Amino acid sequence: MTFHVSPIEPAVLDVLRKLDDAGREPSIRIEDDEYGEPLRCCLRRGRPGERIALVSYAPLRRWARDTGIDPGAYEEVGPVFIHAETCDGPDSPAWPEELRGTRRVLRSYASDGRILGGCLLDGTTHLSERTAGDLLLDPDVALVHVRAVEFGCFLFEARRA
Repeated sequence: MTFHVSPIEPAVLDVLRKLDDAGREPSIRIEDDEYGEPLRCCLRRGRPGERIALVSYAPLRRWARDTGIDPGAYEEVGPVFIHAETCDGPDSPAWPEELRGTRRVLRSYASDGRILGGCLLDGTTHLSERTAGDLLLDPDVALVHVRAVEFGCFLFEARRA
């Protein structure tokens, strides 16, 4: 299955940089770790000296608003890191190597906002891409969210190309 990986959309990022999905102003700091926080705006890790913001983000709420559905109880608000100022976004729609993690959960959602299932992946192989592609083979699956296991944070979305 051919699919593309999407960061948080630029227009949404502009809003989150002012007021996040929990109604708070972002918490901004200077990245000081060589490994860096995972940035959902450009799908790479932060680099020392970059200004990054921690914001609350509700991906299903925003998707539901755009598609006219109700995500119901599956709506989640969680923390994500983004650049504090506008950036150029990801270099590619391919799986972001810098955000590859040892443990990920992939959650699939129907076009009406219901969660259809999930897969826990433990390893750094290309199982994440294969699993996302396999999930998207199901015609009932509209999108797949990739999340970090330890913190449950939204990382990015995969949809059919």
